[in-house]
Parts: sequence; C-alpha cells; structure tokens
Amino acid sequence: MVVLPITHTPPPDAAAAMEIPQSVKRRIGLDSERSWIVLSELNRFVWPGPDLRPAVPGDPNSIIYGLLPAALILKIRDRVLDILKSGRGTVVARQE
Repeated sequence: MVVLPITHTPPPDAAAAMEIPQSVKRRIGLDSERSWIVLSELNRFVWPGPDLRPAVPGDPNSIIYGLLPAALILKIRDRVLDILKSGRGTVVARQE
C-alpha cells in the first residue's frame, strides 16, 4: 500500500502539498482545522501499516475515514507524479 501523510502543519513548500477542502473534511469526518496532504512523501507498507491509527479507539476498522472525491484523487495523482518525475519526492518504506 502507498499512502500520503495528512498534517495540520502548513507546508513549507506549497507545491509539495494540497489542502483538503473543508467540505471533504466534513464529509469524511475529519476535524475542522486546516489540513494538507503531503504530496512529496509516499509511505509504502503492507496493509494495515504501523502508522495507521483508528478514529475510534479499539476499532481497527475505523482507520478508513471515507473516500475522497474522484476529481480530488486525480489532482493528487497528477501532482504526485509531477513531483516524482522532477525528483523532489521520496518513497519511505515503513515496517512494524
């Protein structure tokens, strides 16, 4: 599995992140603070990975918050591919 980190910390390089629209955050149950998807760091691991945390303590099924809109996924994909092609992205192998 390859996942991109989500953070509340504003990115130092705006081109290497994408802010999650508030409407999407509400729909999938995230908090109302501004959040960014880090596009330049891909984390690779066998699902479920060591850094996944349930939204509901003790419920391992709650690590999946919801689906992002297809249009947003396509934008993320295109930006990640551009970043990787330019050599500015990294793939980090995560293990337990």
